[in-house]
Amino acid sequence: MRRVLVVAAACAAAAGFAAVGAGATNECRGLQVCVPVVGPWVVTGGGEVSFELSCPARFVVGGLDAELSRRGVDVAFRGRLGSPVNPGITTSTSAVFLARLLVQGPSATFRPHLGCIPASGGGERFPTVYRPQQAIVPTAVQITVTAGVRRYATHCAAGMRLIGATHAIGFYTDAPPEMPLVRSIGVRQTITGGIVHLVVRAGPLEGVSAIVQVDMLCA
Repeated sequence: MRRVLVVAAACAAAAGFAAVGAGATNECRGLQVCVPVVGPWVVTGGGEVSFELSCPARFVVGGLDAELSRRGVDVAFRGRLGSPVNPGITTSTSAVFLARLLVQGPSATFRPHLGCIPASGGGERFPTVYRPQQAIVPTAVQITVTAGVRRYATHCAAGMRLIGATHAIGFYTDAPPEMPLVRSIGVRQTITGGIVHLVVRAGPLEGVSAIVQVDMLCA
């Protein structure tokens, strides 16, 4: 049986991830009211992969967790500046997970989890000379994968400039996807004139739901 590793973080405590033994995920630990949200198994390779996961309407991220298909995957999340480190200040209605494979070998996967709590407004930020502004806005576009070759194009909202873009492949399966399934989807990304172009090639998915998420940094 494939062993799944679990890493966890709670915004109300520390913003880092610490490896723990295999078992239930902990995104709702210590939260009195919590709605768990689970994402797909996201493929990680040589470079850093980002994946955005959102809470339901009127909820903010209060806890995070992730499952790993094997050791050697580093997972973190992008948080905002502010004090105290807290839901609604460090986090918002969604979280961007950042993952990188640190060991040699075939691709691995991770599955992100959110613990969502009712939004009640954030606290005051710690005074600084210049109040931090969200100059770069992460923007995610999700594409449902179907067999064959498909071409897509996407861009930032009007009045915003594209800084960079990455993409991630995700599989909605109960267990980490096997390598033949992972390798059945290939994505080629190019950027021309502020527009992100994707060519997605996929073999037969045999009833598996798969997505490609494009993560753009817009300024």
